[in-house]
Amino acid sequence: MADEKEKKVKQEKQPKQEKQPKQEKQPKQPKQGKAVKTDSAPAEKPKKEKRPVGPRQPSPFEMNYIKNCVPALVQKYSYKNRMQVPKLEKIVINTCLKEALQDIKILETAAEELANIAGQRPLLTKAKKSIANFKLRAGQPIGACLTLRGVRMYEFMNRLVNVALPRVRDFKGMSPKSFDGRGNYTLGLTEQIIFPEINFDKVQKINGMNITFVTTAKTDDEGRSLLQMLGMPFRSV
Repeated sequence: MADEKEKKVKQEKQPKQEKQPKQEKQPKQPKQGKAVKTDSAPAEKPKKEKRPVGPRQPSPFEMNYIKNCVPALVQKYSYKNRMQVPKLEKIVINTCLKEALQDIKILETAAEELANIAGQRPLLTKAKKSIANFKLRAGQPIGACLTLRGVRMYEFMNRLVNVALPRVRDFKGMSPKSFDGRGNYTLGLTEQIIFPEINFDKVQKINGMNITFVTTAKTDDEGRSLLQMLGMPFRSV
């Protein structure tokens, strides 16, 4: 007991140690891969370029239709209003391959070639019915199709008339009888290599396509006159 009392007396006599100030906590280092938050203002995002307001400028091929074809059609058919003049509404390109039933890569290659020709990605068309004799199942992709309007439509029409068709072997003109009775015209091509966008060395298979020109003409005669003025080389019957 005496020893414990002596220890207490010694502790009371010893001067009290001053409390050391607390050390400031250092900020934690961010983990790798995480963004560090800073007090500086965020960087401004680049402003998107505004699209030009107003109607687009027509292409030279379309200007030829407006300046030359429209007055000639008004004079030929005596339209009372310029809005009655027939015009090209859209162009539909369609292709179908029976080899796609055995190898789908053939159809994918044909779709890529069609995209290079028209400048637009085509849509794969699928079979609606199952036919056992042809080993065809409903929903199986067998072709590709796309629709052109506006600038791409006139650009494709210009390349077809002035570049592609003159490259056809033994070309004598297009048949003027392939109208449907309502001013729409369809032509068939047996080779896709007539278009300059196709590299002949990389072609795996020669395939054709059907091209339909949909117009606002009410009769075949008006549709034939429209396409002829746009440069379609019809042969004389």
